Amino acid sequence: MTTVMIEDLEPGSADAGVPAHFGDPVREQRLLETGVGLVDRSNREVIAVPGEERASWLHTITTQHLSALGAGEGTELLVLSPNGHIEQHALVAEDGTTAWLDTEPGAGAGLLKYLEMMRFFTRVEPRDATAEIAVLSLVGPGAAELFPELTEPRVGAVPDARFAAGSVPPGATSNYAVRPFEGGLARRVPLGVDLLVPRARRDEVIEKLGVARAGLWAYEAVRVARGIPRLGWETDHRTIPAEIGLMATSVHMEKGCYRGQETVARVHNLGRPPRRQVLLHLDGVASDHPPARHTPVELAGRAVGFIGTAVRHHELGMVALAVVKRNVPDDADLSVGESAAAIDAG
Repeated sequence: MTTVMIEDLEPGSADAGVPAHFGDPVREQRLLETGVGLVDRSNREVIAVPGEERASWLHTITTQHLSALGAGEGTELLVLSPNGHIEQHALVAEDGTTAWLDTEPGAGAGLLKYLEMMRFFTRVEPRDATAEIAVLSLVGPGAAELFPELTEPRVGAVPDARFAAGSVPPGATSNYAVRPFEGGLARRVPLGVDLLVPRARRDEVIEKLGVARAGLWAYEAVRVARGIPRLGWETDHRTIPAEIGLMATSVHMEKGCYRGQETVARVHNLGRPPRRQVLLHLDGVASDHPPARHTPVELAGRAVGFIGTAVRHHELGMVALAVVKRNVPDDADLSVGESAAAIDAG
């Protein structure tokens, strides 16, 4: 099996350190969509939050309802600026003694700095645990079969957020099921199951699982097709949660105050967000390579948004998640560089 690393194909990439593919990215995409494949995502950064007041403390300083989160449960959260812009996004896994927060490569230092700044006299001890814990993802419809005991979250652990009719994407959930297994935690997520394992045992866990490998290129293609955003890719300094579909999974509308809540409530209650995330189809005529992150999306020569993640999908062709102005019509003739682009209205 030929392993090709991200840094060999994308010098300077934030995703350096994990395999891009194992010789056949198209086959690996099909595997993740029809069966199950194991993706090394150990480039994600991990923050450990032990301490007896961790749940109530995280509840007060983030967007999510966490005060009742117990062992074997999980969710995801945001840290917002005072103006409601997304600063941090993390998934959470609670093991009974520690809340483990994993976030995008390069984002861990900022998240830890915020947590330390908000400690005051709370009995918590946040630390960088990236050297301790690695994230592996089992992706595809067969992933849950490998962990049949990974049941639905306890009712009431993270109360379901309530939204106006039609504002929550179909199938959205506000929490994830987590359970310990030998050597780590297993967490059910939209694309399958994430494993949080001791970094020193990463290779051992991979070998024991015996699941076919797939690279990050395949994972990203599946993620884009499913419309799942990434911090720093589908976000910029102005992004608010409602623009990229994070309200249903990361924001609870009936909890206590937190930084940025006023903007979240105003946009939710009084009107639509100024921008929206869309899936773009790119003709690829001008270039065989997907456009770079944050390349402008233009309408009649005027910038109306930006590209987040662009990939070559085995069925859809060259596609990208993009964030565009709310008033851009679905049938608009858009361009990205020299390529024509069209919004997927389906």
